[in-house]
Amino acid sequence: MKKLFFLILIPFMFQAKPLRVGVAGMTHGHVGQVYSAIKNPQQDVIIVGFAEPNKELAMSLLKEQNLPDSLWFPSLEALIAKTKPEAIAAFNSIFEHLEVVKTCAPKGIHVIVEKPLAVNMDHLNQMKALVAKHPIHLLTNFETTWYSSHAKMWQMAKEEKVLGTIRKVVIMDGHRGPKEIGCAPEFLHWLTDPVMNGGGAIIDFGCYGANIMTWLMDGKRPLSVTAVTQQLKPDVYPNVDDEASIILTYPDCQAIIQASWNWPFDRKDTELYGTKGILVADKTNKMRYVKGDRFGEEGMISLSPLPHEVSDVFPYLAAVVQGRIRPKKDLSSFEINQVVVEILSAARESAKTGKAVQLKN
Repeated sequence: MKKLFFLILIPFMFQAKPLRVGVAGMTHGHVGQVYSAIKNPQQDVIIVGFAEPNKELAMSLLKEQNLPDSLWFPSLEALIAKTKPEAIAAFNSIFEHLEVVKTCAPKGIHVIVEKPLAVNMDHLNQMKALVAKHPIHLLTNFETTWYSSHAKMWQMAKEEKVLGTIRKVVIMDGHRGPKEIGCAPEFLHWLTDPVMNGGGAIIDFGCYGANIMTWLMDGKRPLSVTAVTQQLKPDVYPNVDDEASIILTYPDCQAIIQASWNWPFDRKDTELYGTKGILVADKTNKMRYVKGDRFGEEGMISLSPLPHEVSDVFPYLAAVVQGRIRPKKDLSSFEINQVVVEILSAARESAKTGKAVQLKN
């Protein structure tokens, strides 16, 4: 079996018990992943409770999902003391990720946060110190990690090398805007806050491109980061950008990350341009491959479903914590996502100063 996402899969001769997982926060729009895990159990995880300081919000969401009030806890400390989770999944603001790690790491509780890992370099450095002192898994969840297209892209570009040398990568992520698509008020409250989210579209969707590109570059930092941001809808998003472009330069490759709250529809598209061909991937089960010159061989590649353990966040989390997967520079790994935060921090600085920011490898 080929290694997917640089994962080392370790076979077990027995069925592991479901992983006990607590949830920190309920304000992130992606918390629906937790409800799905509860309602469609795969024996990977058991959700033991939600720690949400806003009781009114928590009760409303639990009622909406037909879940018992007993799953609610006023704090993460209370949830941990009562339910003894093995891992915590954070669905609060990016700014609050650090506090989750501060609470969990000394207790030996593993953590997975929604993208990106940290809101700024100060928070990242504190997380690095905590993980060094308390050896837990600290993972980051991106929707794009669970696309079959990215696994196939890795196989073709990195293992089979059908594209030759990768010269340019263009990554387009975003949608019409969080308010336009109907994000809940509790999500919008911090998503459009420059402190709690760290920025607007540059963070919300720039992180996907930074993640994928760092993974494709085997964890290497870019030589430079250049970014431009705009407020095309200042009346809707007065405090953060809604349009961002980030250019990453490497010794033999360039990446263009287009992050936007102004696309006419949802986009999560990655284009790889090599010396021998092109790959165009998105969230569908097909991928476009062009071989040779502009008028050369072209076709659509049908994609197979990913193995269960790398098909979604909770099977993956259980497999990592239980030792069936060792993340080594995969899309969710701490190693890759440290660099993602560095890139986003440099992008914000570049957009502010109008100058390229140099990074050291």
